[in-house]
Amino acid sequence: MAKQVSELSVPVPWGEIRGKVWGPDHGRPVLCLHGWADNCGTFNTLIPLLPKECKYVALDLPGHGLSSHRPPGVFYSHSEYVADVRRVVDALQLKKCSIIGHSMGGEIAGLFSALYPEMVDALVLLDAFGFLPTDSTEISKVMRQGIDEMLRFENKKEEKKRVYTYKTAVGRLSAANPSLSEQSVHILLERGLVQVEGGFVFSRDVRVNFKNIVRLSLDLSLEMQSRIQASVLVVLAEGGFDRMLSEPAQSKFTSTLLQRLQDGNGGDCTRRPSRSSE
Repeated sequence: MAKQVSELSVPVPWGEIRGKVWGPDHGRPVLCLHGWADNCGTFNTLIPLLPKECKYVALDLPGHGLSSHRPPGVFYSHSEYVADVRRVVDALQLKKCSIIGHSMGGEIAGLFSALYPEMVDALVLLDAFGFLPTDSTEISKVMRQGIDEMLRFENKKEEKKRVYTYKTAVGRLSAANPSLSEQSVHILLERGLVQVEGGFVFSRDVRVNFKNIVRLSLDLSLEMQSRIQASVLVVLAEGGFDRMLSEPAQSKFTSTLLQRLQDGNGGDCTRRPSRSSE
């Protein structure tokens, strides 16, 4: 499969969505959506292990990897990412596909599968639940935080991006993500750095760090989940996504989401905890 890898570029109104494609041109289409602050390189070591007859389309979500950043003043939210996925699906003329989503990519995949259930035949959620509800009493606070972060950013004087040597960039990413293996660091930096005069700058848009201001309550998440027609596989990692839940009640919410999946609302669910390597 190594010889069947090509670069993807889909024009969008503000630039392009980039990515990588593995497998035969007419293979069963499988979209691969990475997690927050990652890029499509996160699938580099997984895809060669999957069925060879499929065509895997791994995206750099806007603001990540080599994809264009959103225009000034525009927020990054899961609903915007769903629209991006639909843009790619339309550009590739796909009537139906499967989706593999990791972490944030799993939430985007879940929302896409709920809004366009006729277009998704199978959904694999890697260390994700398809939705990550926010307590209704917390939504206004989170929305305000995200808006304030954007406005503070816009009011700051424009700063030049810091230029790194490749070695110092490796050190920075490793320090910020101590669970990443050395191999994973180098894979992510293949698309996570852009060469400039004097060295490299990180390609990721700083605005992806701001709070997502589009939030779903538990009730709305369950209603959306019930619209999914695809079969669903949930794979959770030991010491993975669960330990990152920071907002009140999210652990309880995720248990409810998994139970509904196992009860058949939205597809079949198999829980397979595995040790996280990243």
